Amino acid sequence: MTKMTSLKGVKTLPLNTILDGDCIDMMNSLPAESVDLIFADPPYNLQLKGDLHRPDNSRVDAVDDHWDQFSSFAAYDAFTRDWLAAARRLLKPNGAIWVIGSYHNIFRVGTALQDAGYWILNDVVWRKSNPMPNFRGKRFTNAHETMIWASKSEGAKYTFNYEALKSLNEGIQMRSDWVLPICNGGERLKDANGEKAHPTQKPEALLHRVLVGATNPGDVVLDPFFGTGTTGAVAKMLGRDWIGIEREAAYRTVAQKRIDNIRKFDKSALEVSQSKRAEPRVPFGQVVERGMLRPGEMLTSATGKTAKVRADGTLVGNDVKGSIHQVGAHLEGAPSCNGWTYWHFKREGKIVPIDVLRQQIRAEMRET
Repeated sequence: MTKMTSLKGVKTLPLNTILDGDCIDMMNSLPAESVDLIFADPPYNLQLKGDLHRPDNSRVDAVDDHWDQFSSFAAYDAFTRDWLAAARRLLKPNGAIWVIGSYHNIFRVGTALQDAGYWILNDVVWRKSNPMPNFRGKRFTNAHETMIWASKSEGAKYTFNYEALKSLNEGIQMRSDWVLPICNGGERLKDANGEKAHPTQKPEALLHRVLVGATNPGDVVLDPFFGTGTTGAVAKMLGRDWIGIEREAAYRTVAQKRIDNIRKFDKSALEVSQSKRAEPRVPFGQVVERGMLRPGEMLTSATGKTAKVRADGTLVGNDVKGSIHQVGAHLEGAPSCNGWTYWHFKREGKIVPIDVLRQQIRAEMRET
């Protein structure tokens, strides 16, 4: 069970906990370089002037809460710089941040990100499939929000599960415009009076895509503007540890109840598609020294080329000696060759690609 707490300086991370307090103070109390990913949904500073009504004169439940109100752009900018600085201190060297906003604030946030030393990787447009209409009819329907994805610094490494996102998108490379519905129906949390518990609750689908794409199981995800806990709920389902910071008691109560009712997916369900480059490297020589192929054994290609295995893990074929890749490329007159898929061996009358032996070794490595 998760818990809510407040703290003054800690040496270990309060994992899977909602912290009660100001986000800047709370982040500054946590250990430096301890978080893998930060997802931030800060106040948008909407600057609403008066009530908003539908054509039937019913009042729209817009964002007019005190936490979204700032005295000036300068005050908002100062707040943004302070929380971004605290967030950057928390990120591991290979950590990253996602910040979501609307046209009211995202350009100011983007400037502050760059000024603070972050390196912007992408801006992602969340295009809402069911946006709220523009009731006054004086502007375009505001049908999207923008997310900025940034690494901690220029040249820093970061997590990007390209193959997993491609799989989510039916085998097509994931684009930077995401069409997803706003939070509604049964997912929309209600308070004791049956009203929306939070005016800007984000859909779980949005966080699912972010966390699958930019984190791995066991990573620590921090949300400094936790609200009703969408980040924590999705992180728990996906086997990530999380930390939430929220100063509003009503939101903390709703988030706590929500997350306590979440069940973590089992280990096999948390595995995602990996790039072949992410697999452990297996030298062909290891196949030879383990006796899976013997020196002197002949390999063949689908085009009828042949080469002999040597004791040091190289091949000899016709007038060329070298690696499985070099010999294959030479025999085909090609600039390059993937020897693992090019070469085959014979077992019990069947032609088998040597890549089967590499996968066998990799499976053993995963088990240890």
